[in-house]
Amino acid sequence: MDKIAVLIPCYNEEQTIGKVVRDVREALPEAVIYVYDNNSTDRTVELAEAAGACIRYEYRQGKGSVIRRMFREIEAECYLMIDGDDTYPLNCAREMTNRVLNHNTDMVVGDRLSSTYFTENKRPFHNFGNSLMRFGINRLFHADIKDIMTGYRAFSYEFVKTFPVFSKGFEIETEMTIHAVNYNMQVENVVVEYRDRPEGSVSKLNTYSDGMRVICKMLQLYRNYRPLHFFGMICLALTVLAFVFMIPILNEYFRIGLVPRFPTLIVCGFMILAGIQSFFAGMILEVMAAKDRRDFEYRLTRISTEKNAKMQ
Repeated sequence: MDKIAVLIPCYNEEQTIGKVVRDVREALPEAVIYVYDNNSTDRTVELAEAAGACIRYEYRQGKGSVIRRMFREIEAECYLMIDGDDTYPLNCAREMTNRVLNHNTDMVVGDRLSSTYFTENKRPFHNFGNSLMRFGINRLFHADIKDIMTGYRAFSYEFVKTFPVFSKGFEIETEMTIHAVNYNMQVENVVVEYRDRPEGSVSKLNTYSDGMRVICKMLQLYRNYRPLHFFGMICLALTVLAFVFMIPILNEYFRIGLVPRFPTLIVCGFMILAGIQSFFAGMILEVMAAKDRRDFEYRLTRISTEKNAKMQ
């Protein structure tokens, strides 16, 4: 088992990967550096290997697929994940790994948004999207995560080995964040600097399509992890809408004793029934989610025992 494993997912990063590996080596000389290539067509692998990284491969396209492979194969007391595009200086790497090794932190978030991100990043919709996701997740899950979409994080062994990776693309960061918050894992924020990609280096993130996937992933996980809140809001919306349409009908009934819009009344009745069904579905799923959280604690204890046995 490695003491510190540095994980670098890469796809066509020949312009920056060599410098990133050398910077990691300088900041964390005792770490084992793993570069996972995701079907690069340039010299990424050659340059990373020349800089001293261990090269491994994931042939299914997508950052989520790469991280699934990383977490499955690598065993370490602390994992530091960083992008290969040289947008994150390594001056905070030691502090982030120490939080995991010495402070029992499960996930350390490299917070770009509290430092230089909004001035360095030249894509305004990315700025808006990051702020929107931070606001949405913190409000929905009652958390205090400073940067949801950062690719600069440190993890404990327990987090990595209990995290089920379902995402295939860039929505993986959202999935990581919500997983940690939902299971009450210890999360800390470390402010890190951010610099925009060097000229000639191209981002693989599509602002609109990937942005929509991230939003859908957030809502999907909110439904899965907070079902009573999710279906309760649907119940409330259906009930309020039904009563809005029903009030004029009731006024007419009490005034003249007739129901002039009988089809509308029937539709309102079905909407109320659908709302009641939604509420009870949320209650049933909430019980199942509570059981899942209890089972997670047993899994966490088992993983911690396995880790201690491997370290002896």
